[in-house]
Amino acid sequence: MDNNAGPVLLYDGECGLCRALMRLLLRLDHRGKLRFSALQGRFAQATLRRLGLPAEDFDSLVFLPEAAGSEYHLKTDGVIAVLSLLGGFWRLLGAVFGVVPSSWRDDVYRGVAKVRYRLMGRRDAATHVDPRFADRFID
Repeated sequence: MDNNAGPVLLYDGECGLCRALMRLLLRLDHRGKLRFSALQGRFAQATLRRLGLPAEDFDSLVFLPEAAGSEYHLKTDGVIAVLSLLGGFWRLLGAVFGVVPSSWRDDVYRGVAKVRYRLMGRRDAATHVDPRFADRFID
């Protein structure tokens, strides 16, 4: 698959919670549209620099509706965009979640981000995934 096409979620590959949520998204995305890249990887690092985003001290996921595009969504706006992409019930959940002011949503997001390593640990950024999903990862 072309690395420059389609939606991509950049996630903290060292975060146990982030990796668990990424594995859940793999199972929920029945159409296989969403691809993933660890923030520590080559593709994500180049993308962060291209977009003028911090390339260290990751405290946010980054959702790219189009891998090579300039549009991106951070924190809970990214979560809502991913839920919308999944469709069905998840799109509805995202719409409900979107009614909450982003400042409130992002305050909760930042709170979880501060304790995420204590909650689920820190791992090596090398992603070990089910081989069935290998084509859904960029580097």
